[in-house]
Amino acid sequence: MLRRDDRQERREERREGGPAGGGKTHYQMRQKMFAIGDDFWIENDHGQRVFKVDGKALRIRSTLVLEDPSGREVAKIQERMLRVKDSMEIEDANGQRVGMVKKALITPIRERWVVKIKDGPDLDVQGNILDHEYTIGEGRDKVAEVSKKWFRVRDSYGIEIEPGQDDAVILMVAVAIDEMAHPSR
Repeated sequence: MLRRDDRQERREERREGGPAGGGKTHYQMRQKMFAIGDDFWIENDHGQRVFKVDGKALRIRSTLVLEDPSGREVAKIQERMLRVKDSMEIEDANGQRVGMVKKALITPIRERWVVKIKDGPDLDVQGNILDHEYTIGEGRDKVAEVSKKWFRVRDSYGIEIEPGQDDAVILMVAVAIDEMAHPSR
């Protein structure tokens, strides 16, 4: 019985950002596959809806807006046309570019992506993008991890973000990669 209690306590600490979780933030993405305009909610690890991704319908290029629960725009990503490589631009609520997500290299096993951050170091994205099993890193330091293994729910995946990161930017990086890696959805 003691073992089970210890495991439960460690799980709760991780959820609450305690000693085992190290203050990391956890989100769950559940995409509705057939929603008009590709809208879906991002929930925290307590099941609360914290951001909505609003896919703007009837636009020439792919545009996705990250909104808080009250509907206020937090960030936006837009597909960039007329580029040789696939890329999506991340903008803040004021329309200022904060980053550009680009497909960098394709190998038989793994894909590699680069996120050019406007006022900061670039981020590398490596892993199995199609299966939602990858890391986002700054040099050797991991800033976030994306994994489908954490959930048994179909079409759901988790994002664990290290402390000190801009959660909205990291979430939009994951959304942009998902959009570019799965264009038929």
